[in-house]
Amino acid sequence: MDAFFAAVEQRDFPHYRNKPLIVGGNPSSRGVVATCSYEARQYGIHSAMSSALAYRLCPQAVFVKPRFAAYQEASMHIREVFADYTEVFEPLSLDEAYLDVSGTDKLQGSALRIAKAIKAAIREKTQLTASAGISYNKFLAKIASDMGKPDGLYLITPEQGAAFVEQLPINKFHGVGKVTAAKMQALGIYTGKDLKQQPLSALQQHFGKSALHYYHISRGVDNRQVNNHRIRKSVGVETTFATDIKARDDIIRNLQTLLQQALRKSAENQLNAQTVTVKIKYHNFVQITRSRTLPDTISTASVTPALLDDLLKNTEIGVREVRLLGITLSSLNDKTAYTPIRQLDVFSEFQAII
Repeated sequence: MDAFFAAVEQRDFPHYRNKPLIVGGNPSSRGVVATCSYEARQYGIHSAMSSALAYRLCPQAVFVKPRFAAYQEASMHIREVFADYTEVFEPLSLDEAYLDVSGTDKLQGSALRIAKAIKAAIREKTQLTASAGISYNKFLAKIASDMGKPDGLYLITPEQGAAFVEQLPINKFHGVGKVTAAKMQALGIYTGKDLKQQPLSALQQHFGKSALHYYHISRGVDNRQVNNHRIRKSVGVETTFATDIKARDDIIRNLQTLLQQALRKSAENQLNAQTVTVKIKYHNFVQITRSRTLPDTISTASVTPALLDDLLKNTEIGVREVRLLGITLSSLNDKTAYTPIRQLDVFSEFQAII
């Protein structure tokens, strides 16, 4: 979806249209930008930027708090559209998904025509625009979806895949972040062609277990399947304080509140957890985590102030001021059913993925 949160706000509140709109925290607080309209992006504003910096870049911007219920409702309608065309779709978030349309006979099985139809159906049902990337694997479909935004539609055929990747700047590779891109550039790798010329052994020396993935995608190869039964690995919540906190009792109390929120989220998803992780970000942005796996299912009774206090040992709590706290629950299992693990066929035919 194109600038999803901001687009929903501009749809629901016409006076926000054609204005630089920022969905996120208040610029006078420690908030961050969740997303922003394309009018705001012209000023260099982007998601995860601090709201204070966004305000400095564009003082006339309109800041609004997220309305997640509205975004979830829109996302539900969008997924209903997907289901009209294929049962095999893998949501990545409220506003993004992979669809495998190789098994459908709708629109003569043409992935391009299906993508056009889905875009039109989403616009009709939600009054929102989507961009679609069509290709024969996840990596290229994702890259294609970023071409020509907003309201984009881009196709990369199997015949075009390898050549397309060769000319692609390394910082445009999905999954290659700023740090990895800088490391590659320091090694003389600036494009997909440069990456393709690297022996696997050299990539393994510099990038470890990620090397094989880079080796394959530089050749336009990505055999990951679209998984419409993704297993959630964790449930987390966090909060950034308007003013730094330091007192140990305040920190314990806030962690207990976050724990209750995380447990509520896991319950809504019919999940139990056995591992709890505390996340702490100090005033100077140094971040640490501490984890503990319990023998039984986590509850508010099992994660006591004493356990939280124990997790905070060997940290600088009480010494340094804290700007952010978080709780993550992991080692999840389904409360209602057990889903057996299925071995995927690594030699399966290429899928048509959008």
